[in-house]
Amino acid sequence: MSGQRVLDFDGLVNARDLGGLPAAGGRIRWGAVVRAENPAKLSATGWEGVWRHGVRTIIDLTCEHEAEPDLAPRPAGMTTIRILLDDPSDTEFWARWGGAHSGTPLYYGPYLDRFPGLVAEAVGALIRAEPGGVLVHCGGGRDRTGLIVLVLLAALGVSAADIAEDYALSHRRRAELCAAAGLDDDTARIRAFLAEQGTTESRALDEVLTGRDFSDYLRAAGLGDEGIAALRARLLDPA
Repeated sequence: MSGQRVLDFDGLVNARDLGGLPAAGGRIRWGAVVRAENPAKLSATGWEGVWRHGVRTIIDLTCEHEAEPDLAPRPAGMTTIRILLDDPSDTEFWARWGGAHSGTPLYYGPYLDRFPGLVAEAVGALIRAEPGGVLVHCGGGRDRTGLIVLVLLAALGVSAADIAEDYALSHRRRAELCAAAGLDDDTARIRAFLAEQGTTESRALDEVLTGRDFSDYLRAAGLGDEGIAALRARLLDPA
C-alpha cells in the first residue's frame, strides 16, 4: 500500500497514516499504523473507509471518563484494546506535569521516565495485534497519541525533524477538529505557555529525543530483543 498520509474518513479530521516516513534501514510501512482522534464520531461510511484502509485493531488510550458512544457500529471484525495511558493514581506526577504541561511535549520526558511499563504495554499491544493495520487514538489525537507515535518512530530510527513535523501536523488538523465542533483551538495558548517556559514545541521534542535510545528503552521496559524485532517486522519496509 502507498499513498496519502492524511486520511479522509467521514467523522475524523486528524487521521493519518504513518507510512512513507524514512527510518533506519527502510521506511514505515503504509497501512501499518494510523493515528487519529477518538473515532467515536465516525459515520458508517467512515468506518467502512477505516476497514478498507486495512485497520483491524483500535488501540484506545483514553480514560474511562472520556468514553463516548459510537455514532455508528464498528465493523464486526474490528478489535478494540483500551490501555489507560494516564495513571490517575499517581497524583504526585500529575500535580507536577498535568494541567497545561500535559497539552505539550514538556511532559513526555518525565512520563517516559515514570511509566515505562505503560509505554511498553501500548507498544506491545500494537506488536501483538492481529494481522492488519492498527489505529492508535486518544481524545484529540495529539498528545497521548503523539507520545506513543514518537516512541514508535524513534525506536525505528525516524529523524527528530520528521517526528516534530508529524507532531506539528496534529495542531493543524486539530484546528479543523475544533472548528467543526465549534470549539476554540488551543494552539495559541499552548505556544504561549511554551514561550513562558522558554521553549517551543520543536525544541521540547528535540530534548525528549536527544540522548535516548528508544530501542533500548523498550527493551528495558519489557519488550526485549524479540519485541524490537517484531516491531521492525510489523512496521518497517526494508530499503
